[in-house]
Amino acid sequence: MRPELVIFDCDGVIADSEVLSALVLIEQLAEIGIPVTFADVRRDFLGRSFPTVAQTIRDRFGTPLPDDFEARYRATLLARFEKDLVPTPGLRDLLDRIDLPICVATSSSPPRVRRTLEILGLSECFGPHVFTASQVARGKPAPDLFLFAAHQMNSNPARTVVIEDSPPGIDAGLAAGMIVLHYTGGTHLKDVPHQRSDVPAFDNWNEFEHLLGGIQQKAAHS
Repeated sequence: MRPELVIFDCDGVIADSEVLSALVLIEQLAEIGIPVTFADVRRDFLGRSFPTVAQTIRDRFGTPLPDDFEARYRATLLARFEKDLVPTPGLRDLLDRIDLPICVATSSSPPRVRRTLEILGLSECFGPHVFTASQVARGKPAPDLFLFAAHQMNSNPARTVVIEDSPPGIDAGLAAGMIVLHYTGGTHLKDVPHQRSDVPAFDNWNEFEHLLGGIQQKAAHS
């Protein structure tokens, strides 16, 4: 029962991007008179696709977003990424050491995740094995994206490890019947207490190999 695949979420797991994303969204919404705080973003938007975020904003504030809002937000965010985006600490070293197949499964749009990996110099680490919510009917917290990724990678879901930072992503991995680990090393989760008793948490990539070894040892004795 050795794990066959590791699925990485992108924002907040590979890229330390969630604070940048939140700040840009807050600024863009403020320009059209919609007040949103960082706490709002972390609670309600983290790990969700932009269409879901936009629908939540419309429902809460009763205000439709301008037709060009998403395009302006994405353009502004990518410009910010070009200047300030960094990977989560220690990730590249881990990717160089890991001896299992890996892929990305993210709620981000294909252009955003593609450029994110390019900026971080990680495109070659994952190659074509990058999957987005645009490829499935339902985004996180539904299991569709993770099941799709496992199928594309020829992996048994029960032998697939998911690394997530957000509640919707954790729920999606569990619903897919996968082994889920909660990565809390992103800047957006600094000083935020771990509140999920149903999944192990870690905040340093050096800990991941220890957790993976524990998963393998447990499987060997089950």
